[in-house]
Amino acid sequence: MKQKLQEKAKQIAQNPVTQKALTSMKPQKSIWGFLGVIFFFIVPEVIAFFYGADLTSFAKAQLLLPNSFEMHYYYKALEMMFEDGVSWLNLIIGFALLIWLFF
Repeated sequence: MKQKLQEKAKQIAQNPVTQKALTSMKPQKSIWGFLGVIFFFIVPEVIAFFYGADLTSFAKAQLLLPNSFEMHYYYKALEMMFEDGVSWLNLIIGFALLIWLFF
């Protein structure tokens, strides 16, 4: 069974469709590719690490006040985004994409 899984994994890795998909996922070597990875994966987690509790308490306090429909869902999203703290998975993915960007 283990050998069968290894053979299947090798077939998937050598499949041209898989290789094309991986190539299309790779960030472009440009300032925009670099900044995109930094701003979408790493910066939100750094903010969550330092200010997550403050942002969550601010959002909860604002939800108690009367808000418009849009602002209510904005504060709900803000609360959901920062209530769990740092997502180590996002940081790992961000750093892996940065390493992949330069190699």
